[in-house]
Amino acid sequence: MVKLYACGPTVYDYTHLGHLRKYVMDDVLVRVLRHAGFEVKFVRNVTDVGHLASDADTGEDKLEKGAKKYGQSVWDIAQTFEDYFHYSMDLMNAVRPNITARATDSVPYQLDLVKKLEEKGFTYVIPDDGVYFDTSKLADYGKLAKLDLEGLQAGARVEQIEGKKNPTDFALWKFEREGENRAMSWESPWSKRSFPGWHIECSAISMEHLGEQLDIHTGGIDHIPVHHTNEIAQSEAITGKKPFVRFWVHHNFLLIEGQKMSKSLENIYTVDDLLKKDYDPMAFRLLLLGAHYRSEMNFTWKNLEGAQVSWERLQDKVQQFLASKDQDPEPTEAQAATEQQYRQRFFQQLENDLHTPEGLAIMWEMVGDSELTTEQRYNTLLSFDEVLGLGLARIEPTEELEIPREVQRLLDQRQAARAAENWEEADSLRQQINALGYQVIDTDGDQQQVKKL
Repeated sequence: MVKLYACGPTVYDYTHLGHLRKYVMDDVLVRVLRHAGFEVKFVRNVTDVGHLASDADTGEDKLEKGAKKYGQSVWDIAQTFEDYFHYSMDLMNAVRPNITARATDSVPYQLDLVKKLEEKGFTYVIPDDGVYFDTSKLADYGKLAKLDLEGLQAGARVEQIEGKKNPTDFALWKFEREGENRAMSWESPWSKRSFPGWHIECSAISMEHLGEQLDIHTGGIDHIPVHHTNEIAQSEAITGKKPFVRFWVHHNFLLIEGQKMSKSLENIYTVDDLLKKDYDPMAFRLLLLGAHYRSEMNFTWKNLEGAQVSWERLQDKVQQFLASKDQDPEPTEAQAATEQQYRQRFFQQLENDLHTPEGLAIMWEMVGDSELTTEQRYNTLLSFDEVLGLGLARIEPTEELEIPREVQRLLDQRQAARAAENWEEADSLRQQINALGYQVIDTDGDQQQVKKL
């Protein structure tokens, strides 16, 4: 049994491509563990409580901010963007967790943990502000991020709040300030209108569903110095320093055209933006699999175009296999041995810290190996896809297609554009073909095939 907890979305705005990278690679991790024979209990939270925008427990409430932006209540905003998250993940063919836990449902459990920390002497109250965790009471605070606590100056890591005893202290529970009139608040022993801090949520939800120690906890690398460091502190303080997490899995960032995603740069894209440009979500998943999860990855529309071509080639290969696999003789001993070698090589790479780029290289090598029978290649590819998650088993054989004259004319123009390496023109012609209800697939030898959409 593997107890796995994943930091989930804060549902105040649309899930974007950067989020999808993290959650798709979580999905690969779960698939690999299950394929290797582990039973995985997979829990992911949904942050539908309005936490403050800053790691320093300051700033605007994220859900209140989303409610103003979209003209809805905070409760409606949370539901709208939770639904959009699940919609995006379904399009990415990600397996749903065993448990999806909303923060609002666990508020009583979060409050109970804060009370326990208070009883154990780890907290203090800043009047009109909140209940804070005293990090000086924990000798190994900051071990995950290897923080230099003595050299850490106030304000160097997060903005400082008046009344904090130590620069690293953090809010467990916050009080509503006079005139705030928050839409989300709960009664607590310290204030009639108050709300949980961000960090206590993940400790509470994971402990409630998985117990006091987790096998694996996933999140972004940006969570290491503050959020995950604070999770460890409060959790181990509660349990008497029992190690909170055995293995941390931290995902690196997705850049867009070499830049960080930013509203001001207008480079925050969603799965719907891919669909509007006629890209298949599985092409984006294939692109994500081409980078190791701990490496920074740069997304460009050009490399997505390349992934779309590869995805269409892969679909075409599957359809070719389906058309002829039943005509093969039984594989020889040598062919069976070769097939087994491919399987061993592939799964060794995936089980070695999720080396998906190397796994994909082996997949393409196997797909093109004419020494194997067609049925061997098809069955082996489907076994690889149990962890890659591209949904190849859903692909059906194509029927012979009569191509309309206008589509053929565009195909001929596109072939000429590709021969001249005019990729912009070729992409424009592909979109025109799509608009007529047909999909063009680039195959080996610079040939084109067409499917009806």
